[in-house]
Amino acid sequence: MPTAYITCPERIAEELAYELVDAGHCACVNLLDCRSVYRWDDGVQTDDEVILLAKTTDENYQPLVEAVCERHPYDVPCIERFEDAPIEPFATWREDATN
Repeated sequence: MPTAYITCPERIAEELAYELVDAGHCACVNLLDCRSVYRWDDGVQTDDEVILLAKTTDENYQPLVEAVCERHPYDVPCIERFEDAPIEPFATWREDATN
C-alpha cells in the first residue's frame, strides 16, 4: 500500500488534505510543517511549506495524484510514492476508508 508524500504551501494544505480525504482518494492525511530549501529559476530558494502524508491504496494512488496536480499551485508539485507495510488492522481500515 502506498503513502503519498506531497509538499504544498501552507495556505492550501489543510483544504487540500480535506478534499483528498472527502473525495475518497485517501483514508487520512498527516500535515507536518517544514522549511524547504531548493533550487528553482537558477537560484536557491527557501519557503515554509507543509508536508502531506496521504495514506492511500494502489487503486486510489493515480486519482490522488491527478487531484493534487489539478489543485496544486506549483508548476512542478512534489508528489512521491512510498510503499509501506502497515499492521493488518490499519491496512484494513485504510482499504475500507477509501473509495
